[in-house]
Amino acid sequence: MPDGIGVFQKTWAMIVRDTRFSDIATIDEAPEPRLSDLDQSIAQATRALLAEQRPDGHFVFELEADVSISAEYILFKHYFGDELDAALEAKIGHYLRREQAAHGGWPLFKDGAFNVSSSVKAYFALKVIGDAPDAPHMARAREAILAHGGAAMTNVFTRALLALFGEVPWRGIPVMPIEIMHLPRWFPFHLTKVSYWARTVLVPLMVVNSLKPKARNPRGINIGELFVEPPELVRHWPAGPHQTFPWTAIFGAIDKVLQRAEPYFPKSLRKSAVDKAVAFVDERLNGEEGLGAIYPAMAYSAMMYDALGFPADEPRLVQVKKAIDRLLVVKADEAYCQPCVSPVWDTALACHALIEADAEKTAAPVRAGLDWLVPLQVLDVAGDWAAQKPNTRPGGWAFQYANAYYPDLDDTSVVVLVMDRARDRLPVQTH
Repeated sequence: MPDGIGVFQKTWAMIVRDTRFSDIATIDEAPEPRLSDLDQSIAQATRALLAEQRPDGHFVFELEADVSISAEYILFKHYFGDELDAALEAKIGHYLRREQAAHGGWPLFKDGAFNVSSSVKAYFALKVIGDAPDAPHMARAREAILAHGGAAMTNVFTRALLALFGEVPWRGIPVMPIEIMHLPRWFPFHLTKVSYWARTVLVPLMVVNSLKPKARNPRGINIGELFVEPPELVRHWPAGPHQTFPWTAIFGAIDKVLQRAEPYFPKSLRKSAVDKAVAFVDERLNGEEGLGAIYPAMAYSAMMYDALGFPADEPRLVQVKKAIDRLLVVKADEAYCQPCVSPVWDTALACHALIEADAEKTAAPVRAGLDWLVPLQVLDVAGDWAAQKPNTRPGGWAFQYANAYYPDLDDTSVVVLVMDRARDRLPVQTH
């Protein structure tokens, strides 16, 4: 979630750090300020912002992350063997190629350092789309990936995806037993103790990992050329970048025990854990906005239903796939998949900006934005947060169009702040 204060502080620190104060003009040397130019710029920006307002009053802008989600979308479609519109596939391919960095790979942010996980997924997706491995951009990517240790060095979530395509053995992924669903609250690890993002991804992911399905992969694409040594020979898979000694050794030892013990877990215990996970997902499926209203959770919930043997026309599976497709941004020559959408956040911040620009002239569009926000307040669902605060009444806002189980403090705060400002600053008090 955006952190405006943190961004401001970091930006100001960089400005101070990179500025040579000897280069700053003195007051006498500075040009006379032209307020007319400033007013004109503000007016122009206001008109541009208002042009983006939807007919019902809200704002929503594209939410572009790194290429991982777009690459995963291609692989998701080929996991199911779904026919993907050739024109759409070509547009996503164009986007992936455009985003390739000078270092040959794909970073986690614009002009960032090489990232092996996003690079492996982008390479895999492009190869699935039909790019030849000996094409110059593919050769550069492969060289960069191998120089950074190869596909075996990817993170756990990437290796879990690769395991579904048979590219790495399942022992290359730390065991996340679905029996976690039965752990008591006092246990050191419990689903209520992790973020909502992690929770909504982990629950269906654990079901998928316990069933170990195989992607259809109708074009039979593999990426063996991205491994420094054959993956079946790899004995030491990387730990998370946040883990340091002695935790790496401790978790590594726990994983070795679980790798050996998991096949002997009671089948009845496993079945009840899977049932509990499916019930968790079903309850939070969230219509066409999807589980958690975020791509990774949606994708794994769809793969969970598939791994459990649900037919392609099962309503829940159809619903999830539709939610995923709603995240696509399709343009004339390229397309990409957003990780989620941000209408509540965008609308609240846009209203803040419009009030600041000219509260009197922008009163009507601001009221329209606030009127759109009012019914999105979650008043009737005690979400997952209620496990920690059972006596608190619901009343927050989420980031997306609908995500009743997961309102958050950032969005709730920015909405309440703008409503309070509107009460004081607009010509007519309405909220």
